[in-house]
Amino acid sequence: MDSSNYESLDERTFKFAQRIRSFVKRLPRTIANIEDIRQLVRSSGSIAANYIEANESLSKKDFVMRIKISRKESKESRLWLKLLEVADKDQEDERLSLIQESSEFIKIFSSIVSKSS
Repeated sequence: MDSSNYESLDERTFKFAQRIRSFVKRLPRTIANIEDIRQLVRSSGSIAANYIEANESLSKKDFVMRIKISRKESKESRLWLKLLEVADKDQEDERLSLIQESSEFIKIFSSIVSKSS
């Protein structure tokens, strides 16, 4: 991957974490949602943070490990998104869009791992 692709994925993972934060502010505050929201906020931010660390890695092994962590956090984000209770169709549409984005991250990070191994 060239550096322009890394920069766009850097921005994309950051925007995903921002979208998550905006999305969860509008969700119903049930006991389950409160716990799932905490996990989702952590995992969505971790996708971006580990991707940044991967691009600053000191070795290929460290790079691959950080990309694998970003992939793992993408899978976790998708799980928490699926578990959340939404209040209306607009929230459901946004949730589905975020699930799709997390699924695309999984594919992208899987591709990077396979090309880097």
